[in-house]
Amino acid sequence: MPFVKVQKNSAYFSRFQVKPRRRREGKTDYYARKRLVAQAKNKYNSPKYRLVVRFTNKQIIVQIVYAKLQGDFVFVHASSKELPRYGIKHGLTNWTAAYATGLLAARRALTKLGLADKYEGVSEPDGTMSLTEALGEGEPRPFKAFLDVGLKRTTTGNRIFGAVKGASDGGIYIPHNEKRFPGYDVESKELDAEVLEKYIHGGHVAEYMESLEEEDEERFKKQFATYLEDGVGSDDIEEIYTNAYAAIREDPEFKPTEKDVGKWKSESAKQRPGKLTHAQRAERVQEKIAAYKAGRLDAEDSE
Repeated sequence: MPFVKVQKNSAYFSRFQVKPRRRREGKTDYYARKRLVAQAKNKYNSPKYRLVVRFTNKQIIVQIVYAKLQGDFVFVHASSKELPRYGIKHGLTNWTAAYATGLLAARRALTKLGLADKYEGVSEPDGTMSLTEALGEGEPRPFKAFLDVGLKRTTTGNRIFGAVKGASDGGIYIPHNEKRFPGYDVESKELDAEVLEKYIHGGHVAEYMESLEEEDEERFKKQFATYLEDGVGSDDIEEIYTNAYAAIREDPEFKPTEKDVGKWKSESAKQRPGKLTHAQRAERVQEKIAAYKAGRLDAEDSE
C-alpha cells in the first residue's frame, strides 16, 4: 500500500481562518472595497469618498460615504422616496428615477460643502458625455467621489449608471466613461446622445406606455393604474421630469416627511398602563367574583 499524505491534519485546521461575516453572507466584495477605501498615505487623513448606489424593490438609495477605522460614515443620503416632493410620484425605481436621485444627492452634497454656486453641473442635460472639470487656479477643486456598485453587474444600460449620470450632471466629479450608458454602440464605439437624453427625460417609459396601450389595453390599465388615477399620460412624462430637475436644483435640502403617529399610540409601549401589583390583581379578582354573584342573584330573582 503506497504512502498517502494526510492533507487536512490538525496543523491545517489550526491555521484555518474564518472569512469575514459579510463575506460569508455574500454582502461585501472585500477585494473591491479595499481598493475603494484605501487612500494615499501622503494625503494625511483626507477621506476617500464613494458614491454608493443601492436598489430595493421599492426605492433607490444614493449615498456619499467615507470610511474610518470605526466604520463607514454617511456624508449625504438621498432616496427616490423623496422624489414625490418634486413632482415624481410614479416609477420610483426606473432609470430616470435613478438619475433624479443621483442629481438630488449631488446638489445636496455641494450645498452642504458651499460649492453649489461654483459647480452647477449640467442644468439642461442633452445626453452628451461630460465630466466636471476644475475651475482654475485659486478656485476650489470639484468634489470627487468614486462609484461603489456593490455586487451589482455593471451591464450596459444598468440603472446604476443613471445615478452616476445624475450625480455627474449635478456637479460632482465621478471618474467614468460613456461605455455603460444607454445608447452606446459597441461596434462603432460611440454614444448616441439622443437615446441617452430620452432615458434622462423618461422617454423610454412614454414609448412603452404608448405601445402597451395599442397592443394590450387591459394590461396597460393594470400596469399604469396609478398613472391613470393621477391623470398622467405618455405626453406628460417629459414635462414632469424636466420640472422635477429644476425643483431639485432650487431646493435640494432634506425635509423629513410628516408621519401619522396617532394610529401607533395605542400600541406604543409608553402608552401602555403599568403592570398591576399582586394586591391590585387580587382586588380585581374579588371584584369580578362579586359582579358574577350579583349577576346570578339578579337572574334568580327575575325567574
